[in-house]
Amino acid sequence: MIPQDKLDAVVSRFRAVETEMQTVSDPDDIVRLSKEHAELKPVAEAAAELTTARSDLDDAKEMAEGDDPDMAEMAREEMASLKDRIPELESQLQLMLLPKDKADNAPVILEVRAGTGGDEAALFAGDLFRMYQRYASDQGWKVEVLDSSESGVGGYKEIQASISGDNVFGRMKFESGVHRVQRVPETETQGRIHTSAATVAVLPEPEDVDIEINDADLRIDVFRASGPGGQSVNTTDSAVRITHLPTGLIVIQQDEKSQHKNRAKAMKVLRARLYDAERARIDAERSADRKSQVGSGDRSERIRTYNFPQSRVTDHRIGLTLHKLDKIIAGEALDELIDALTLEAQTAQLAAMNEET
Repeated sequence: MIPQDKLDAVVSRFRAVETEMQTVSDPDDIVRLSKEHAELKPVAEAAAELTTARSDLDDAKEMAEGDDPDMAEMAREEMASLKDRIPELESQLQLMLLPKDKADNAPVILEVRAGTGGDEAALFAGDLFRMYQRYASDQGWKVEVLDSSESGVGGYKEIQASISGDNVFGRMKFESGVHRVQRVPETETQGRIHTSAATVAVLPEPEDVDIEINDADLRIDVFRASGPGGQSVNTTDSAVRITHLPTGLIVIQQDEKSQHKNRAKAMKVLRARLYDAERARIDAERSADRKSQVGSGDRSERIRTYNFPQSRVTDHRIGLTLHKLDKIIAGEALDELIDALTLEAQTAQLAAMNEET
């Protein structure tokens, strides 16, 4: 049972933030308090609802022991209802009180790459990117393509994009891994089902304070950008290759005609990759004694299969199958998978915390 003083503290902090918001004028303070207010509001409302339910249960117990038989009967019915409702409220609030990943509100670098399967894999990579693009649009997020390498059949060998908005990483972080597709390619004359794959990486973009990069650790090369098949698309040395010497990470950007813009985009991607690597190292240390099905971030892990002939999508981490592939690939029903993955991760986190206590 969640202690009442913890519920009171949540509600008290929420009210204090509301009061402070009415007095501050500094833009940074306004942004900070608005963000905290938005995060606290659903938790404070749930805490207040649980507090009220507990109080109602105490009142009902008193009435059940009274002299009026009709009132006592009504009170006993109320008690039965509240005894069912209170555990539900406590479970919901426990999940809301779990420690938040500080990167949940961060924008992300989305990277989609064709895997095994040749042209069909490139087409599928394009399908996945458009799925995330439409999903982002539905969420009110902004998508900016950073770099892309198109295939000759209309898909992508690889594509990178920056996605910004509210709680982007929090919603997208379980999409990293290998996505497999089973369908009949348009070029298949005998109707045979082919299996192809694409790899998705979702990297949170760090704030300046999260990670530092020393100029001495970078080797920066410039060269002429080229298009599909090696044809020149730029007559100046505008493409940029940045190598992070300590880790060997290499980032190439050539979509912009400006070397300055390509360098800025490359640094953005490099920072995200270094930040992601550090997060993975820390997560590995924390989970050395236990493994979670969700959110391992292993890029080689096959996480989902999209079967077109049977119109089904299966997420292998939680064993969930949905027979609505058309709506998922259109981005409309992707939330159903994300919600299920989020709940599974929260439940595992709650169980781990209970074991520790």
